[in-house]
Formats: sequence, structure tokens, C-alpha cells
Amino acid sequence: MSAPSFGLDGAVVLVTGGVRGVGAGITRTFLRLGATVVCCARNEPGEPVQAAGRNAEFLPCDVRDDQSVADLVDSIIDRHGKIDVAVNNAGGAPYALAADASPRFHQKVVGLNLLAPLSVAQHANRYMQAQEHGGSIVNICSVSGTRPSPGTAAYGAAKAGLDNLTSSLAVEWAPKVRVNALRVGMVRTELSSLHYGDDDGIAAVGATVPLGRLAEPEEIGMCAAFLASPLASYVTGAALEVHGGGERPAFLAAASVNNAHIGGNQ
Repeated sequence: MSAPSFGLDGAVVLVTGGVRGVGAGITRTFLRLGATVVCCARNEPGEPVQAAGRNAEFLPCDVRDDQSVADLVDSIIDRHGKIDVAVNNAGGAPYALAADASPRFHQKVVGLNLLAPLSVAQHANRYMQAQEHGGSIVNICSVSGTRPSPGTAAYGAAKAGLDNLTSSLAVEWAPKVRVNALRVGMVRTELSSLHYGDDDGIAAVGATVPLGRLAEPEEIGMCAAFLASPLASYVTGAALEVHGGGERPAFLAAASVNNAHIGGNQ
């Protein structure tokens, strides 16, 4: 099945944290759509991310360091003369109860998941505003920012902040630069076992989602590509829910009536 035309052929795309997990899925999607993709991470992967017979470029960058981000974006301009799309994907946090985690831990989580995307967006916007065709920024947010996030409280708070940052920047940087977000749910990656256990555990977790499974990384990539593309030319300040229907309300499992056939879960 051939990829649909998104109008991204020849676009220059930055994907932060684009070498594994969801980020690699986003990178592969843009490669298949004909874009030149530059992905960054602190450490270079053993092999380049590739798709459709093409490799992503790699540049090292700690997105928590503003000067490193500035150098990254400058390097992209030096290599390619433009930056059309920036996808703020780098993020995450280990499990830690809020009462037990140190202030330094919380600072690092908020720095990676909120301040780093702001830094990337600022430096990308500086060039996008000067480009005749402007540009597009896509922030990878999370359902953790819109519901309680026990065990990852600082992460959820940071993602809520990224949601708000998305809508604020969309207003400030219009009309040249569009800024949108994906609110992503559970995704099956090479690290899923750390969160959900073995294959049976992953399947059991997937069964709690109305669509009956976890997302694949490339499915997140296709949604990011849509928001970045001319197909979404009148979309800015928006947050697209990509969570398979969300979470089945817990009270349905406890109720003694009217719950057997809702959402296909029994």
C-alpha cells in the first residue's frame, strides 16, 4: 500500500528523541512521506533510523541545554537551508511517587518535558518566521496531562503545561508558524515491557482501550505528519487525541448493571 500524499516531499523535519520508540516511528513516517529527517538524541544509535530505503540524519543534542539546541537548529540550517517542521517528541519520566522524589528529580522531569520543547520551538521559530512558507511545530503531549498521573506527577504536570504552551505559541507565532499537539495514549514500543510486563500483560493493558490494543509508533507518526502537512493548513493551537478512545471508566468494571457490552470489554 503506497503512502498517501501529504505534501511533505522535500520538507526538512527535525524530530527530537527520534531514534527509538515513538520518536523512531515518527522519523520513519516522515521518511516514507519523502521528507529529509534530522533526528537528535544525547547518544547516537547503533544504526540509523531508516524507512523506504532512506536514512534519517543524526545530530547529537541534549535538548535540556539551550545552547545545544541552538547549535542543533543552526546546523540544520547550515546543511539544508531551511527547517519546515519541528516535532518535539523527546520526553518521559521514570516511575516515582511525588512524596518520595527529590526536588532535583522533579526539576529534571519538568525541564525535559516542558522547558526543552519550549527551547526547541523558540530556535526553530526564529528561522521559520523568516521563511516565506513559515513552518510547523508539533508537540507530543500525553493523556497524562489531562488526567491524574500517579507515580509520574511531575511528568503529567509538565505535559499539561506543554498543552497550554502549544495554544499560547499558536497565537503568538501566527500566521507564519502553526503550532499543534498530539495527546498520545499508550503506545507499544521496545520499552513496553518495562511499563506493562510480558506479552500477556501488554495484551491485558491493551484490552482496557476501546480499540482493544496499544498504538503502534507509526500511527503516532501519521498523526504528526498530518498536523505538520499542508493538509492541516488551517489547523493551529489544536490538540489531537490519539489514544484509541481513551480509558474505559473504572466505575463500569465495578458496576453490577449495564456494563457488559460497553466498549467491547467484559
